[in-house]
Amino acid sequence: MSARMFVAVVPPEPIKEELSEFLAPRDGMPWIDPEQWHLTLAFLAQVAQHRVDDLVEALERTAAKHESFELSLAGAGAFPDEFTAKVLWLAPAADMSRLAAGVRNACNSAGATPDGQRFVGHLTIARLKRSLDARKWLQVLDTFRSAPWLVEEVELVHSHLREGQSGRPRYETVASVALGSA
Repeated sequence: MSARMFVAVVPPEPIKEELSEFLAPRDGMPWIDPEQWHLTLAFLAQVAQHRVDDLVEALERTAAKHESFELSLAGAGAFPDEFTAKVLWLAPAADMSRLAAGVRNACNSAGATPDGQRFVGHLTIARLKRSLDARKWLQVLDTFRSAPWLVEEVELVHSHLREGQSGRPRYETVASVALGSA
């Protein structure tokens, strides 16, 4: 049996509250539940159950090599692009590529192969049923700047498809791994 998982940085509650307050008066967009907000470092479509312990150990070794860092959200974007947006997101105001590369290598070493997508640090805030020209939305979202927070851990999360509200996934944290423990 296998599980759909991801490794991510999860914003703390005060940041989620700050962003929720910013989005609250902005109707007309299917905003994602704040409990699902995260910045994905690696997506793992299928993790064999017998590999989970090895995966956690590999993530612990990798996380120990990366120091805690300050992060905030600043800037907005869309996938696949602003003219035919299906996803709206906010960007991290710090380079997370080294951490993501380390996490992806750890996943590979534990036999949990991450997807082959190029890493683009982002926090998804809306998923659209139909694509749209999102330029005006991105101008509004681009004005948001979160308070900074200290990232001290990454989380391994099990994504249970269609078990959450409105048929969205339900997320279950399998392990929280501290950064900079070496």
